Amino acid sequence: MKALIVAPAWVGDMVMAHTLVQSLVQQEADAEVHLLAPPATASLGLRMPGVAEVHELPVGHGEMALWRRRRMGLALRPHRFDAAYVLPNSFKSALVPWWARIPRRTGWLGEARYGLLNDWRRLDPSRHPQMAQRFLALGQPPDASPNALLPQPVLQVDAAQRAAAVSRLGLNTEKPVVALCPGAEFGPAKRWPAAHFAALAQAQMQAGRSVWLFGSPNDRGIGASIAALAPGVADLTGRTSLLEAVDLLSLAEAVVANDSGLMHVANALSLKVVALYGASSEDFTPPLNANAKVLAKDLDCRPCLQRTCPLGHLNCLRELKPEEVADALAREAP
Repeated sequence: MKALIVAPAWVGDMVMAHTLVQSLVQQEADAEVHLLAPPATASLGLRMPGVAEVHELPVGHGEMALWRRRRMGLALRPHRFDAAYVLPNSFKSALVPWWARIPRRTGWLGEARYGLLNDWRRLDPSRHPQMAQRFLALGQPPDASPNALLPQPVLQVDAAQRAAAVSRLGLNTEKPVVALCPGAEFGPAKRWPAAHFAALAQAQMQAGRSVWLFGSPNDRGIGASIAALAPGVADLTGRTSLLEAVDLLSLAEAVVANDSGLMHVANALSLKVVALYGASSEDFTPPLNANAKVLAKDLDCRPCLQRTCPLGHLNCLRELKPEEVADALAREAP
């Protein structure tokens, strides 16, 4: 079987898509799995075991770009894929497999995709409460029992590129490294306060560890705020590519992250992770790694699933104190 997975545009979702890749490869020994992904996430596919080829779709997040999608579909026809699995629920995400004339096109029903999908599934959230479960279910018969145990996503590390990044950035690897990931592309209601990250960073450095900050160019502001409050941290926000972040994170003995793409990346590297949840739900996108510890406050107003706090106080994250996170870091992994 030759399959094309239409992958998500969010980094964390892309990492979780590896559960489906693994499932397809396990089901058939001769399975050849390709990924179709936008520029924001395509590079991650290159580090996923079981992925034969990655096709980058030159379309920005939320962009329709019908002509470019059609051109990609036509370019994929010679591959003669047997099946396509469309992970995003949008209409536009199902266009390329249709233009590529892939005979079986599977996805959850959404945005009137009846004509584009010919193996559409109707989602029952009670059967598949987690996003990763929903991805995995598309590669199984509609009446299959939900998977209680999900395959853990895996990302491979390039040691040579990691060494080059360490050299370029002048990083000190002699001390144990704690990585902090203070960003979250979804919005501020998923971001632990900069002052809390700074207090945690100060405590870790006083304990003899190096602290590295990771994030995209959009996280430079919060990275600078933390660095100003905690002199001595290595602020890498906006200074690495996504794959450099993957490689450098692998050097950390522990990672503290919001519910974000880098949290899922760290889990795919089998690191010890403390995951902080505010507006989002740890029941929907939990870390798929036994080494992870989830911290969240039991408040009536969470999870609100909003980009900004609708009540204006962000207590779900403000009340999660640095001492609690430090305590979780100090515990042995289960």
